Amino acid sequence: MTAFWDFVKTHWYFAIPMMLMSAAAITMVIWRLLLNLNARTNMNEFLPAFQDRLEKEGIDGALRFCRTRSDAIPRRLFTAGLETSKQGMAAMRRAMANVIELEVVPDLNFLLPPILAIAKIATMVGLLGTVISMIGPFQKISAGGSPTENSKDIGLALFATALGLVTAIPLVFTHVLFKAWVSRFELRMKSAAQKLLLLVQAARASAKAAAPAQPSAGIQPARR
Repeated sequence: MTAFWDFVKTHWYFAIPMMLMSAAAITMVIWRLLLNLNARTNMNEFLPAFQDRLEKEGIDGALRFCRTRSDAIPRRLFTAGLETSKQGMAAMRRAMANVIELEVVPDLNFLLPPILAIAKIATMVGLLGTVISMIGPFQKISAGGSPTENSKDIGLALFATALGLVTAIPLVFTHVLFKAWVSRFELRMKSAAQKLLLLVQAARASAKAAAPAQPSAGIQPARR
């Protein structure tokens, strides 16, 4: 630990930027985690409540119910589908596909490029710090200095690479996990969109079956 603080004091021009990058990356990872938690929907809890509202209040009531939610699937996906339900199933399918591709998935990828960028930059900055920090000790050795006397400076220079790797490795791992989560969530949204289409079709079929049969306009009741 003492050697690390010696590195921070001696090579502060590399240590401080690396620490700032690490702090920024940790902040973005926590921010992304909170956004992911806010986007999640417990479908086992939501679908029965949604279906009950759809059966009792119709599409308008179900739409109002979805607008009161804050999670992504009801608030954005189901709302987009229900708003276009009067135009038919094909319009609902297109609207939900557009929301998934153009709105929800880009939002789920928010902060992922900067996280990966910091991971790559931290590695390169660490290597650059090591190279620059080792120039001085090697010049002293070439001028007749003892390698043993300069070994401490060489060891301190290696801390720059270590700090870069310590920053980059967790960030790359976190980025991979986030990308996998986005792929799984996209599949869940597509599955939820299909369930919404089936529920709306079933609700319309029930409404038609419950509606009283109307006499045809061309048939007149018989007169006595």
